[in-house]
Amino acid sequence: MAHEQLKLENQLCFPLYAASRLITRSYQPYLDELGITYPQYLVLLVLWENDGLTVNEISRKLILNTNTTTPLLKRLEVLGIVKRQRSGDDERRVVVTLTAKGRKMEKVAAVIPQKLSAGVVPAGMKEQDLIDLREKLHVIINYLSEGE
Repeated sequence: MAHEQLKLENQLCFPLYAASRLITRSYQPYLDELGITYPQYLVLLVLWENDGLTVNEISRKLILNTNTTTPLLKRLEVLGIVKRQRSGDDERRVVVTLTAKGRKMEKVAAVIPQKLSAGVVPAGMKEQDLIDLREKLHVIINYLSEGE
């Protein structure tokens, strides 16, 4: 190969992509129990942390376009997990709140991170290694999303 920088093994993006896909796949059995997808789970994580956000606020936290977030929210609404309502202050804003069902799901979902970490952390890797990795990824994400 003429260009070493084009080898798959030399890319930063590929191991991030592959790890993301594999970890997301590891979540699926737990999310199947809840009847939701991984992107819907991310929306719920945001709302469990801070209920009553606008579609724009949820999109910003998830680094998604609103045209990606809206279908997720519509599906969660059909499932009876969230409620979408136009803001009384500004009709252009749609506020999303958890229903009683959505709030109950938080208790069930609370065990997912622990169960997941038990299945995806290789022997010899410490919890602190994962925390350090997460922090480094946050630095990269914050840097790359500054211009948005």
